[in-house]
Amino acid sequence: MTQVLTPRTVDAALRARAGAVIPGGMYGHMNAAGLPDAYPQFMTRGEGSRVWDADGNEYLDFMCGWGPVVLGRKDPVVEAAVRAQLDTGDLLDGPSPVMVDLAELLVELVPHADWAMLAKNGTDATTACVSIARASTGRRKVLLARGAYHGAIPWCTPRPGGVLPEDRAHLGYYEYNDVASLEAAVAEAGDDLAGIIVSPVRQELASDQVMATGEFARAIRSACDRAGAVMILDDVRCGFRLDLGGSWEPLGVRPDLSAWSKAIANGYSLAAITGREPLRAAASSIYVTGSFWYSAVSMAASIATLTQLRDTDALARMAAAGQRLRDGLAAQSAAHGFVTSQTGPVQMPLLQFVDDDAVSTMARTWTNEAVKRGVYLHPVHNWFLSAAHTADDIDLALERTDDAFAELARLVRRA
Repeated sequence: MTQVLTPRTVDAALRARAGAVIPGGMYGHMNAAGLPDAYPQFMTRGEGSRVWDADGNEYLDFMCGWGPVVLGRKDPVVEAAVRAQLDTGDLLDGPSPVMVDLAELLVELVPHADWAMLAKNGTDATTACVSIARASTGRRKVLLARGAYHGAIPWCTPRPGGVLPEDRAHLGYYEYNDVASLEAAVAEAGDDLAGIIVSPVRQELASDQVMATGEFARAIRSACDRAGAVMILDDVRCGFRLDLGGSWEPLGVRPDLSAWSKAIANGYSLAAITGREPLRAAASSIYVTGSFWYSAVSMAASIATLTQLRDTDALARMAAAGQRLRDGLAAQSAAHGFVTSQTGPVQMPLLQFVDDDAVSTMARTWTNEAVKRGVYLHPVHNWFLSAAHTADDIDLALERTDDAFAELARLVRRA
C-alpha cells in the first residue's frame, strides 16, 4: 500500500520563516537540513505509532521523538495523569508531593537505587553523575568511551564550537568493549580516577551498534571497585526500554550511579539520577537545579509511564514488534540483492548497508524512499520502537519499505 504524500509547501514556508529568526534555520539533533529531501522539518501532531507533518502527511513513526515516546503518543493513561496534575498545579513555590511518589517508584524499580534526584534532560543527568563522582572521591579524572555521546554541553558535546581544552582537561578515553584499552586508561588516570561513565550499547552515528559484552561490563565494575571510583551507567537512551531495572541488569552488572531520561515520562520532559547509599552525601553536596526541574506534570506522567511498563506487557510488545520489523527487513534486503546489517537491541534497531560509502548514500537513499512512502526512519541514527507499534503497523511499514528497496535497486541498476 503506497502512500502519496502532499507536497510540503507549508513546511517550506515554515523553513523560510525559521531561517530569518533561528540560527541556521534549526539547530540540534532535529535539524532536518542534513537529511535527504523527502524529510519534513516541522511536525504538528502525533497519536499512537504515527506522526503528521505540517502539510498533513502521515508517517509510521520509528523515531518516537528520538526516544522519549515509549508507550505511544497520547497514551490515555499518561494523558489522564497529566490532566489531573494540571488541575492541581505544575510549577508551584515548592515541589509537589508527586516528586516523592516518583522517587519512591524509581527506588522500587531500580535494584541499585537507594535514592533518586530529578532533572529535565539527559545532559543534566549525566553531568550531575560526573559531579557526584568527583564530589564523592575528591578526584578529577573521568573516563569515557572514545566517540561516545553523553550530552550536549562542553565536557561531552560532539561538536567543538565554543569548547575549550580546559573543558575536557580531566577526561580520559577507552575503546568500547576493549578491556585492555579500559585498563590502560585506568592506569593512566592513576590515583586521580573519580569515575568511569559508559553507555549500555555503543550507538555512534552511521555505525553498527555494538552490544556490551559481559566481560567488558564486569571489567568496568571491577576497575571502579579496585580504584575506589564511581561506575556511571548512562542509561539515558536505553533506559526503561530494555529492562526496568537498568539496561545492564541482564549482564548482572550494576552501576553506582545511573542517568535516565528519554523514555522515563512518555515524551514529557524529565530526567533522573539514581544512586547507591554511599553516594547520598555527595549527591546532597552538589548544587544542581533549574526553574523547570520541579514540574509536577512531568513527574505525574512518569509515574503513569513507569507503572504501565511495570504492570503490563509493554516491554514484551516492543521487543516483539522490533523483532518482526528486523526479520521483515532482513528478508526484503536479501530479496532485492542488498547486504545489510541490523544491529543493536530490537527495540532500538538500525539498518546499514554493508557496501555503503562514507556518507551513507545507500542508507540515505533507502530511508528517503521510505519517508516518501510514509515510514519515518533515520539513515544513520538508531530508531526506536514503542509499545504502540502493533503487528499490523509493522506489516504496513514493511509493505512500504519493500517498495523503497525496490526503488533503491532500480536506482542502483540505472547508475
